[in-house]
Amino acid sequence: MSVNLGTRYLGMSLKNPLVVSACPLTGNLDSLKRLEDAGAAAAVLPSLFEEQIEHLDCQLSELYDFNANSSPESQSYFPEMESYNTGPDGYLEHLRAAKQAVDIPIIASLNGTTVGGWTRYAKMIEDAGADVLELNIYIVPTQRDLSGQQVEKQYLDLVRSVRSAISIPLSVKVGDVFSSPADMAVRLTEAGANGLVLFNRYLEPDIDLETLEVVPKLVLSTEQKDHLPIRWIAVLRNRVIASLAANTGIHDRDDVLKVLLAGADVAMMASVLLKNGPEYLCEILTGLEDWLQEHQYLSVAQMKGSVSQFNCVDPSAYERANYTRALVSYRTEVI
Repeated sequence: MSVNLGTRYLGMSLKNPLVVSACPLTGNLDSLKRLEDAGAAAAVLPSLFEEQIEHLDCQLSELYDFNANSSPESQSYFPEMESYNTGPDGYLEHLRAAKQAVDIPIIASLNGTTVGGWTRYAKMIEDAGADVLELNIYIVPTQRDLSGQQVEKQYLDLVRSVRSAISIPLSVKVGDVFSSPADMAVRLTEAGANGLVLFNRYLEPDIDLETLEVVPKLVLSTEQKDHLPIRWIAVLRNRVIASLAANTGIHDRDDVLKVLLAGADVAMMASVLLKNGPEYLCEILTGLEDWLQEHQYLSVAQMKGSVSQFNCVDPSAYERANYTRALVSYRTEVI
């Protein structure tokens, strides 16, 4: 029995539901080609950051500033981002080269927090050939006087600003820290998001015990992290008019199957490919096809969303009922 692994995402017909998240592998043309050969259906390029664009604009304006003879240190206040990638012009160049190098859809990524002049790069990204723009909103609201309502407005204003600049599909990657994620998901789509990527990982700071400095710490995702997108994708399926992508904690065939059954259109992954290499995609795809055949599914489309909250036998399993059942199960195992 042949199985159709194809899926629809953001208006695109993809050959399968495996999409590579933004990571160093997609920032290199050779590894991008390996990802395509291994079966990747689409790839998200590493993000272009709001800070990089604003830093460039600051440098350009200084060229025309008559009183620009300040300390040379002013040119190095943001060195980390300069070494992250080659900056806005280099980003657009890599995007064009990626479109020439592979046949799979290329998703560009903008990472920002505020509405500003940097959003004009959304149009430049579209003109450079991106099939989709993923807006990666990474807001950490630490200000005491900043209300949750103001933070949500910041998200919506940013989505509207970028949406107004482009005509290609816009996906929005967000975290799960809203008081009502389902309501926010609806409002994001109303603001112009064609798709939602659930969820962004907030990288937590660490403290160096020798220097007593706050240092960044990048930890690759773990398999247990996929339980979070499973819940909210299952809740949102049939409730929002938007494509749904599961992100974070997807490491193997079973993880892919679970997010698809919950209602995801695609499963995004990066950590496991960084650990095992692009060719690991082949193993996941083979396992996915074997499971579908074993369970007599003819296609991914047929099984997608079949265990969403809308379609499952007990919708309360995605709510408080899951908590009480887990406690009972744990108590039984301990005894």
